[in-house]
Amino acid sequence: MIDPFGRAVTYLRVSVTDRCDFRCVYCMAEDMTFLPKKDILTLEELDRVCSAFVRQGVKKLRMTGGEPLVRRDIMKLFRSLSRHLESGALEELTLTTNASQLGRFAHELADCGVKRVNVSLDTLDPDKFQAITRWGKLDKVMDGLAAAKDAGLAVKINAVALKGVNDDEVDRLVAWCGDEGYDLTFIEVMPMGEIGEQRIDQYWPLSMLRAQLAEKWTLEDIDYRTGGPARYCRVKETGGRLGFITPMTHNFCESCNRVRLTCTGTLYMCLGQDDAADLREPLRMSENDGPLEQAIMEAIGRKPKGHDFIIDRRRKQPAVSRHMSVTGG
Repeated sequence: MIDPFGRAVTYLRVSVTDRCDFRCVYCMAEDMTFLPKKDILTLEELDRVCSAFVRQGVKKLRMTGGEPLVRRDIMKLFRSLSRHLESGALEELTLTTNASQLGRFAHELADCGVKRVNVSLDTLDPDKFQAITRWGKLDKVMDGLAAAKDAGLAVKINAVALKGVNDDEVDRLVAWCGDEGYDLTFIEVMPMGEIGEQRIDQYWPLSMLRAQLAEKWTLEDIDYRTGGPARYCRVKETGGRLGFITPMTHNFCESCNRVRLTCTGTLYMCLGQDDAADLREPLRMSENDGPLEQAIMEAIGRKPKGHDFIIDRRRKQPAVSRHMSVTGG
């Protein structure tokens, strides 16, 4: 699948649920209204859509949410999709999780061919963690990380840079990830969805974060890619990889290879644009995948050049109204 700007689309991120057992302050409002069950694709429908994308050339599938592991019977989907790994049609099946449920599922995920997981974790302080996630417990996350390591899963920690919240912890996060053997990626806050507070008050440019890190650590740029937007360096003192995802200060749209499917079957060709394609209707109108595959190709033909994220005092509204948990991270 080639978009209008010559970029090959080989990466599909799938939100399997909009629900989550956390209420992170940069992602959701505390009092969220979630989608009715009838609007949500069944696990069998999610399999059909993912498989259609694999036939069209997608090599990497990432399950996201919300929190993907709170979806009932989610391991049925992982077990079914693992057949594409076995055939060689798919190179990677993975997920982004808050790790609250990893203690239950890490070994089964590994058995399904999952090699690595991304874990969202913004702080190592239990009280701060509860303040950021509102409902989360840090010890449960740590148990999940231990289970992932025991199952042989590679772990990448994703930390959102939050001004006045975890800006005093970045050195600790780098050292801890180095000790544990985890990769670490810092992410800028993105203006998506109403969250009950001003994102300009949360926003910390990663150029400033990197400059702060460089006062203590030797950061050596490396040519390492995981298929996502992060730019990586190696921390000489720990040997660990450190990534930066900078949608605000240095967007990565020129190399974008991904599209995002919501749990309702809506395909977003860009995280930061509202144009979308409905795949649920062609999926449900026919047991034949022809209409679905045609809708996918038409959508790829509309993939935009890039997003228009801006955070400043003058813009009170988010760039897009949907929450990150709806779009799939």
